[in-house]
Amino acid sequence: MMEPKIIALFVFIVAYILFVAFPHKRTGIALGGSLFLILTGAVSVKAAFLAVNWNVMGIFIGTLILADVFMQSRMPAYIAEIVVDKAKNTGWAMLFICALSGFISAFVENVATVLIVAPIALALAKKLKINPTNMMIAIAISSNLQGAATLIGDPPSMLLGGFAKMNFGDFFFYRGRPSIFFAVELGAAVSFLVLYFIFRKYKTKIQLVAVEKVKSWVPTVLLVSLIILLALSSFFDTGFNSLAGQLCMIFGVIALIWEKTVNKTSISAGLKKLDWETTFFLIGIFIIVGGISLTGWIGVLADYLASLVGTNIFLGYTAIVFLSVLLSAFIDNVPFLAAMLPVAMIMSDKLQINPSLFLFGLLIGASLGGNITPIGASANIVACGLLKKEGYPVKFTHFMKLGVPFTLAAVTAAYLLVWLIWS
Repeated sequence: MMEPKIIALFVFIVAYILFVAFPHKRTGIALGGSLFLILTGAVSVKAAFLAVNWNVMGIFIGTLILADVFMQSRMPAYIAEIVVDKAKNTGWAMLFICALSGFISAFVENVATVLIVAPIALALAKKLKINPTNMMIAIAISSNLQGAATLIGDPPSMLLGGFAKMNFGDFFFYRGRPSIFFAVELGAAVSFLVLYFIFRKYKTKIQLVAVEKVKSWVPTVLLVSLIILLALSSFFDTGFNSLAGQLCMIFGVIALIWEKTVNKTSISAGLKKLDWETTFFLIGIFIIVGGISLTGWIGVLADYLASLVGTNIFLGYTAIVFLSVLLSAFIDNVPFLAAMLPVAMIMSDKLQINPSLFLFGLLIGASLGGNITPIGASANIVACGLLKKEGYPVKFTHFMKLGVPFTLAAVTAAYLLVWLIWS
């Protein structure tokens, strides 16, 4: 009988190879891999259950329900009309949507941001009669980038904040120096040029005849209220444990009840049309990655990295950033960051340097590396799930054509600024 450690690594590698080879079967592969881990005893049923980030699942399902009701209100289509009319051309309309998602993501978890902005993007694509794939991918990667800018934007930021005892203001200025926010914003500015290069071909200026009328403002009020409460929740739930997920589920239930009461729609019909395929894929991914984390592979990597760099500060910093980028393209960044934060501190102590250099570099690499692949971050999985539901399945290679240049541009700029300020 193979050791649990070997089984977990085997399942992880095989599953990710199959995700690339058979993207349409990814949910079955993820669930099959999870079941195999449990049946072989590599991961116990309890450990598998705890490996799933139920807070993210609550955010996903609750916001998905609310986003669908928001879509039915015709508000996204109404906003899309305004964006098209105000923008210089179609390309700038798309860039504005990406900038909007980045702004929201600095205050709201990335999955929720994608679900909030997606209806506007899909409505915009329908108005302009264009394929929404590139725009939706750009929304996901813009959300992942800006999520690292503030303490409340993304679970890894919250994890770093808790570990280093940083408050909201410390992400802007820390110990009298510009902090992580400015590094992320420089990365955003440089990566925006990558998005401009991708969308520059959409030069036509389309004049739309205003036809959309908002059916009801209630879903919009619910959504704005949820965004405000999600931003505030991070001050009370600093460990990102359950409050955000509970809030999203409560608002999802309110939206369902409102929809049934006002539009006389069936609650079961509303639940049936939700993206259950992506829901189960996310659960499977959490368990497979949890297997890698629980059996100690991330710890092995951390020890190896510490022994590799010796006393070279620049090599240590570079290794932390770019190894984090590479690994978080495939491994969920929350367990990876949790394992690596103590390693960054140990390496800083050995080299007798300010730990902020390695800690900030680690956050940049772990948060932005997920943008390389469609399965590197929960927001990417959700965006691809929404596209598939609309009839636009996303190939691994297609996602990477946008993800790789965007990530390299953002990471390099942020990496250099952190080095200049904190070395």
